[in-house]
Amino acid sequence: QVQLVESGGGLVEPGGSLRLSCVASGETFRDDLVYWYRQDTGKQRERVADINFSGVANYAMSVKGRFTISRDNARNTVYLQMNSLKSEDTALYTCMRRGYWGKGTQVTVSS
Repeated sequence: QVQLVESGGGLVEPGGSLRLSCVASGETFRDDLVYWYRQDTGKQRERVADINFSGVANYAMSVKGRFTISRDNARNTVYLQMNSLKSEDTALYTCMRRGYWGKGTQVTVSS
């Protein structure tokens, strides 16, 4: 099994920044692909970004150029740096690895 714990969410004004973390423990493998998803109330879940072991990343068009995903394999941690945040970025952000999900961290963008 894999346990995932997200952190770093909070309330931020439009234009602000946050950095989310996803720490994994348990049966993790170096070459795991790790994903960040988000879901706001009443909306469909959206894949925000993913990253492979080598650091090759993919992004949703809605966040490209504003968000950066990175990973520290030694710490089993994946980060999501979010800049120029907009109200539409408000959601519960969750990471996923090998089919396992964390509980998420809430991001609220509001003035």
